[in-house]
Amino acid sequence: MKAVVVAAGEGTRMRPLTARRPKPLLPVAGRPIVEHVMDACADLVDGYVLVVGYRGDQMRDRIGEEFAGHPVTYTEQTEQLGTAHAIGQAADYVDERFLALNGDVLLTEELVTALAETPANAMAVKRVDDPSSFGVVDVEDGSVTGIVEKPDDPPSNLANLGVYAFESDIFDYIKATDLSERGEYEITDSLGSLVADGERVDAVEYDGAWLDVGRPWDLLDANETLLADLDDDRRGTIEEGATIHGPAVVEEGARIRAGAYVEGPVLIQSGADVGPNAYVRGSTVVGRDVRVGNAVEVKNSILMADTAVGHLSYVGDSILGEDVNFGAGTKVANLRHDDEAVEMRVKGEPVDTGRRKLGVVVGDGTKTGINASINAGVKLGANTTTPPGKPITRDTDSQL
Repeated sequence: MKAVVVAAGEGTRMRPLTARRPKPLLPVAGRPIVEHVMDACADLVDGYVLVVGYRGDQMRDRIGEEFAGHPVTYTEQTEQLGTAHAIGQAADYVDERFLALNGDVLLTEELVTALAETPANAMAVKRVDDPSSFGVVDVEDGSVTGIVEKPDDPPSNLANLGVYAFESDIFDYIKATDLSERGEYEITDSLGSLVADGERVDAVEYDGAWLDVGRPWDLLDANETLLADLDDDRRGTIEEGATIHGPAVVEEGARIRAGAYVEGPVLIQSGADVGPNAYVRGSTVVGRDVRVGNAVEVKNSILMADTAVGHLSYVGDSILGEDVNFGAGTKVANLRHDDEAVEMRVKGEPVDTGRRKLGVVVGDGTKTGINASINAGVKLGANTTTPPGKPITRDTDSQL
């Protein structure tokens, strides 16, 4: 059995983090999302087919020709024309039953195993409180009888998780799939045709961890979920006078200086330098070669590689891209005074994140001046430079 992993999209809702990388390569718990997906099925498959597109060369460079001991084949989706179109790109490389997975969805080995062990075509479903924002699946005696995309009046509370096991004849149905009203070739339409022809599609109900990492704050949720199972591993340099409480990984080549206080779960990657007198806590990843300076507090955040947070700064519930530099005294607000959920603009429109605490999302290469103050929910585009002492209350890039 092979795993077809769709990893072709840019992820425009993730801007500015995807300005320089495809969404599946965004890091969660220190590794790209797509690697977590591939790990989840590594014991079940004998090979992978990666469907790449936007900045596909980066995917090839990162994953290589082999993953978890299995060969990796690449096929390109030059235009993002929908889920059926993406899976259809693998037709020349798969002639047996296969798994179809999205490269930007956090899932578990338990879920993938349940699909792999189902003899028929199968799709994963989950009971949700509000199914209207999902594809909703109608099921009778464990078999799918219909799928409706984001209905106003859902026929059930079973949401389509976008994780499938298919027989190879699905490719014939994909070829016969028409454009949807959204102008895409939808795999749910292909499945609908399969059901209409009397073919069985099993609904595999699942109630464990699953997260569609579609918007920047979803990265924080995924990071928190994965770090919850962190095992202690402290091979790096921990100076006398540094304190670590709770599970923490300090990779070889990382350094925690005297006076620093680390409250796990925290992952500090190789080459990172923390302190002195810094406070790092709450499901935080300090990425490779990141510098967290004197008297800096970082809480529940992702700091990507080669970033530096200058002394006397605060970063909370935030995501900082690669090669970001926060000038000394930069402060991030992560809480509204009225205690309402923080809003963040996605593709130019304000969205209620549902999070009481959410800081900032910062694109690669951005630099803040000293004593900058950044409001909750603000996004700074890649290569932005802010002047010293300036309050930043709005997004800075029209492409966000």
